[in-house]
Amino acid sequence: MAESPTDTDVDAETVHEPKHTMAQELELTEERTAVAEIGKKMLEQGLTKGTGGNISAQSSEYVAISPSGTPYDEITPEDVPIVDLHGERVTGELDPSSEFRMHTDVLRKRNDVGGVVHTHSPYASTFASLGEAIPASHYLIAFVGDQVPIAPYETYGTAELAEAALDALGEEYNACLLKNHGVLAVGESVEAAFEVALMTEYCARIHYQAISVGEPNILPDEEIDTLLDRFADYGQGN
Repeated sequence: MAESPTDTDVDAETVHEPKHTMAQELELTEERTAVAEIGKKMLEQGLTKGTGGNISAQSSEYVAISPSGTPYDEITPEDVPIVDLHGERVTGELDPSSEFRMHTDVLRKRNDVGGVVHTHSPYASTFASLGEAIPASHYLIAFVGDQVPIAPYETYGTAELAEAALDALGEEYNACLLKNHGVLAVGESVEAAFEVALMTEYCARIHYQAISVGEPNILPDEEIDTLLDRFADYGQGN
């Protein structure tokens, strides 16, 4: 009669069960793919030129972020480096974006954010260069808040710029202008952040056109509050 397995045999089987390796845990395939794809969409939608701007998508304690100085139309998912929430590279051969601090600071401190998109979109960047926030001259401002606020100028890639952007976003805004620079947009996912970036540029263009021909009507605070409530339930699932 065959012998029953001993306790030692059972323990050995348990110990040798397949486990996820660190490399497997850090593949972040979906997030790296999203970063690569959204980079191409930024170019297609005219939200940036060349290698300007950057994109990140969070998964647990790690962040897939666009590589530094690489043309978006050449980036593959495998090119996208992974950093931890303090910006230390843990996977990938290419250096992460020089703006990694701005991304990781927001992702660490805003629990509602899972993706960040930084653009140099022309109309929004025009107001950034003027040092002017974008007011509620179009109802789609509710993607962002009651306005698109502006952060003071700081040199790109610095901790000071990251801090300025985070202060401008606060807890309530989904985008801000970076003075003399561009736009920072955030969302529950990187796809949502990209949509916020698109809406920011659209509102900037409408406001630019409106002030070019007259005096735009700015929506009152109570209507903005109504819009923010409605946008909270926006989508086909609701």
